[in-house]
Amino acid sequence: MSVSRIATHRLAADLALLLVTAIWGSTFVLVKDAVAHYPVLPFLALRFAVAAVALAPAAWWARGRLRASDIAAGAAAGALLFAGYALQTFGLQETTASKAGFITGLSVVLVPLFVALLWRRLPTRTALAGTALATAGLALLSLNADWSMQRGDLLVLGCAFGFAGHITALGALSPGRDARLLTLVQVATVALLSGGASLGAGGFPAVPGAVWGAALFTGLAATALAFFIQTAAQKFTTAGHTALIFAAEPVFAALFGVLVAGERLAVRGWLGSAVILAGVILGALAQADAPARPGRPAPPPARSCPRLCRRGWR
Repeated sequence: MSVSRIATHRLAADLALLLVTAIWGSTFVLVKDAVAHYPVLPFLALRFAVAAVALAPAAWWARGRLRASDIAAGAAAGALLFAGYALQTFGLQETTASKAGFITGLSVVLVPLFVALLWRRLPTRTALAGTALATAGLALLSLNADWSMQRGDLLVLGCAFGFAGHITALGALSPGRDARLLTLVQVATVALLSGGASLGAGGFPAVPGAVWGAALFTGLAATALAFFIQTAAQKFTTAGHTALIFAAEPVFAALFGVLVAGERLAVRGWLGSAVILAGVILGALAQADAPARPGRPAPPPARSCPRLCRRGWR
């Protein structure tokens, strides 16, 4: 393949990944509006059931590769994914889409810390610098005058830990497994856990038309389609490029929050968002460049495994 053709494919891949990032960023406003009119857990059950149905045909073709351990691994990762989405979606009821986007992005700087614990080695200086910047940005964005945080921001911060745990778990569990099967098990796990929790909390109310639209968009476009595009595009670009492109998700979340929902951030909030973004970029670079420990799989790059959102697959 000629150099010019490789460059063209790489540019197309980067633009496709940027589209995926924009789709993920748009879901914050969409989900916030949906759960203002419909309970959180039934919405998550509906959203991930739609995604599971969309992903089922691809997994069916790979059914011969299914092992019992694949189900256990997918269920474990799916439980972490459910925790992340549940906390994020409950948090969106009490905070803005703009703030939620930047706080959720902290998952990228948390992953190197989780990986350091899992692989028993100190984080790189880049990772630590990214964590320090992101923490400072979170303080500027979310702390009140009395040093307290709003409940919604705390819930979304919890979701960042859930998503970071999910990415880290997949880094350890996904090697040697078929991505189609593992993805479907995770999505189905979120749908089942959300559905079971919904039944325990009072069942499923009638679904308004606007909520159906949000569930279909997030399930099909932000999950099934986004995963397909990401899988195809990453054949032609690097993990470093992918990590940096995905770091733009909070920016898109803020953009849609301002343009679509009319949200506003004070100067301090925008400053905190910028500092978080700088930390997220450093964290993404740290993950993309992290070496593998001998005898173990390499730590996952930022979003190297589908986010299944969120965001997003978040």
